[in-house]
Amino acid sequence: MKKIIIYIDMDDVLANFTHSYNYNREIAPEIKYPQGKLGFFKNLEPIPGAVESVNILQRLPTVDTYILTAPSTRNPHSYSEKRVWVEKHFNYEFTKKLIICSNKSLLKGDILIDDNIYGKGQDQFEGELIHFGNETYNNWEDIMTYLTGIQLRYILNK
Repeated sequence: MKKIIIYIDMDDVLANFTHSYNYNREIAPEIKYPQGKLGFFKNLEPIPGAVESVNILQRLPTVDTYILTAPSTRNPHSYSEKRVWVEKHFNYEFTKKLIICSNKSLLKGDILIDDNIYGKGQDQFEGELIHFGNETYNNWEDIMTYLTGIQLRYILNK
């Protein structure tokens, strides 16, 4: 059975990058790029509902879920810290489904959930781009409502 392949961005979709960035800029305004600090990525707080939603998606027999994140190329620690974050909030097995890539259009799949619609190849992704954080898909509840409908249509059309 072919599964629906879903890629989920990490920063500001699963992990609250903006909150941490703003907080760090507020407490240390002299640090222009706080995301360059050791520990920045591994200590990000999850977006509300993200971990629970992804855990549900991972259990669905018709869905194959991956994390697709672009690295912070000015912080070489971002690569390993993102991996640590995934294990901390999910489990070791899900780290095998972490893809770190600067051009998201290189991957083949059905759905990409991202907070940006361009900048890292999102606009060239061949599947459906779901813009997380906009009016239609403002939070994980909105995303899950939509994905539940897609999964049901997929099962009915088998």
